[in-house]
Amino acid sequence: MADEAQNQPMPVPVDESHIVATYANFCRVTGTPEELIVDFGLNKQVAGTSPETIQLTQRIIVNFFTAKRLAYALSMAVARHEQAFGNLETDVQKRVVHQQSTKA
Repeated sequence: MADEAQNQPMPVPVDESHIVATYANFCRVTGTPEELIVDFGLNKQVAGTSPETIQLTQRIIVNFFTAKRLAYALSMAVARHEQAFGNLETDVQKRVVHQQSTKA
């Protein structure tokens, strides 16, 4: 038991007192050979409307080691969500329920 306790990773202390939460439904990933740049914004367009400029509001820059850890953490979180609630379909056209018009 003592060996198991020594092998457990120590939690990293974090300070959340200055955290700002922002909603995003759009992201763009670009980068350099040394780092990834992930921009987030809000896409206010409804399917079928004319294109509107998406205002980017947040930029996160990470090295590839952090990006790999983030990718793994996000993958695990999505897998747990899908296990609990079902498949997340990312193709909007496959999610849309088409209403058939009926004439009386």
